[in-house]
Amino acid sequence: MLETGALQDMARVAGLVTDLRATGVGVALDDFGTGYSSLTFLRELAADTIKIDRSFVLDLLGDPDRAVIVDSILGLARRFHRKVVAEGVETDDHGQLLLELGCELGQGFGIGRPMPAEDICDWVARWRPPDNWQRTTALGVGRTPDVLAEV
Repeated sequence: MLETGALQDMARVAGLVTDLRATGVGVALDDFGTGYSSLTFLRELAADTIKIDRSFVLDLLGDPDRAVIVDSILGLARRFHRKVVAEGVETDDHGQLLLELGCELGQGFGIGRPMPAEDICDWVARWRPPDNWQRTTALGVGRTPDVLAEV
């Protein structure tokens, strides 16, 4: 559903999300951080997962403002008890910084390329995170400014 349609009847959409979750279907807010209603959606919709828009993740390493935005979205997600998926994890460095900021789920070419459905099981069985990801732990909230300063 488009944001504009959802905003016109937020109560109805919130009810649909609640009904979906009651049947066991997970719901994600896609492209979070873009558009004019992201915070409204976070507050009003009982989505399980927030997907950080790839535009923030792609520029994470070279733009301190993007890093602050990603860190802020992660903080909101923690406070609202939501899972987070970072879209646009293109390099090992993206993944490492996201892990340091406390984001453990991601998607992007740095994790896997598009593939036919019949190849997924083999890929899952073989895939291992890069060594630097395996050695990375989330920093405490008090240490986040140090990481952002490095960006």
